[in-house]
Amino acid sequence: MEIAAQLKRGISRQFSTGSLTSGRFSFRRQNSLDPRRNTMRFSFGRQSSLDPIRRSPTLRSTTDLTVPENLDSTIQLLFMACRGDVKGVQDLLDDGVDVNSIDLDGRTALHVAACEGHAEVVKLLLTRKANIDARDRWGSTAAADAKYYGNVEVYTILKARGAKTPKIRKTPMAVANPRDVPEYELNPLELQVRKSDGITKGTYQVAKWNGTKVSVKILDKDSYSDPESINAFKHELTLLEKVRHPNVVQFVGAVTQDVPMMIVVEYHPKGDLGSYLQKKGRLSPSKALRFALDIARGMNYLHECKPDPIIHCDLKPKNILLDSGGQLKVAGFGLIKLSKMSPDKAKLMEPAQSDRSSLFVAPETYKDEIFDRSVDVYSYGVILYEMLEGIQPFHPKSAEDAAKLMCLEGKRPTIKGKSRSYPPDMKELIEECWSHESAVRPTFAEIIARLGKIVANGSKNGSWKDTFKLPWL
Repeated sequence: MEIAAQLKRGISRQFSTGSLTSGRFSFRRQNSLDPRRNTMRFSFGRQSSLDPIRRSPTLRSTTDLTVPENLDSTIQLLFMACRGDVKGVQDLLDDGVDVNSIDLDGRTALHVAACEGHAEVVKLLLTRKANIDARDRWGSTAAADAKYYGNVEVYTILKARGAKTPKIRKTPMAVANPRDVPEYELNPLELQVRKSDGITKGTYQVAKWNGTKVSVKILDKDSYSDPESINAFKHELTLLEKVRHPNVVQFVGAVTQDVPMMIVVEYHPKGDLGSYLQKKGRLSPSKALRFALDIARGMNYLHECKPDPIIHCDLKPKNILLDSGGQLKVAGFGLIKLSKMSPDKAKLMEPAQSDRSSLFVAPETYKDEIFDRSVDVYSYGVILYEMLEGIQPFHPKSAEDAAKLMCLEGKRPTIKGKSRSYPPDMKELIEECWSHESAVRPTFAEIIARLGKIVANGSKNGSWKDTFKLPWL
């Protein structure tokens, strides 16, 4: 009796603020002027079999409780189902409450009754055309919940009516304990991937997540038995999960507990810098400087990550994305496997990963030598050249031939732009960035400072018409 009294007092305190919870979400009707924030929670009892946090309240006695009239009709229905009150459920359904109405976790009355083992309530809900295969936010069905909690009679009733139990497909990253499911885990049912021909294996494609466009990389079905592919997936996921910067692509979440495994990042409708340069050609000095600062800031953040810097190794226009506001974001890092010699020294784990047909590859990686962060600065210098000149180095030679000239013969294209088009400091910066000697190349922190001075000087002299405002620096 004392336990029931304690529970009733706790619930009455919650009802006084109009707060009732199911799963991890609260239904609140608190007075906006009430300074108190009631943290107590009332649960319907057993939760979804796939919920990472499956609560089984120690204080639970619903047989002697009444439901306030001002409670939401959906929650009343779920409450009655939890209590096993067949008459209460029937009255609510007769009053027009939708038998398939859901709470914020996507739980229906059938889910709740199946969890609690109330066979008569389950039978009633089925006669009222309850969706027998409805899935909650974790993908669980009423049959799966009944099976998980050992409610054999309910499970038998549901299976006899043709209920399906979701198949849990084990993945290489599946956790043994549901409580260990990562916070970034997304419900694959919330992702709508556009099926499109011509999607290259391992690349990102457009999808919708809860109505919002995102970019999704799907692990190829042949990769689940390949340890190297799984490790590469984990490595990329680990890096994306930890980085947060306005000039670095934003991580949204991932699917690791179901097949197919996916990585989800923000979508950029304006495409990449490579496509933009092909369309626009040579950029105005002010836009080139703005873009240059965006890239440098994103790369400086990656290089300053602790405990170890993130060396991109594949910095090129195709891996720099434009957001809807015209800001650049660095992407594509963490895809090349490195063998770390020290915190700042590395070598390609697989020399074949070095794309020798790429104009942006540094001489050290081209020749499979030990390198440091400065390989990204070299790539950055080539990108600056293309933005300011409107063409790639040694055009119209092929990218492969141009890379050979630059990496093996140490040659550099002539910077043809006149000093009045952009300041001599930019020419000097490009030449230092793509220097054959890595020690000559500046850090991205130094690059940001130098670009800031160029912008400030140009603003004072009135050189840029569409330039920056000083607070933006």
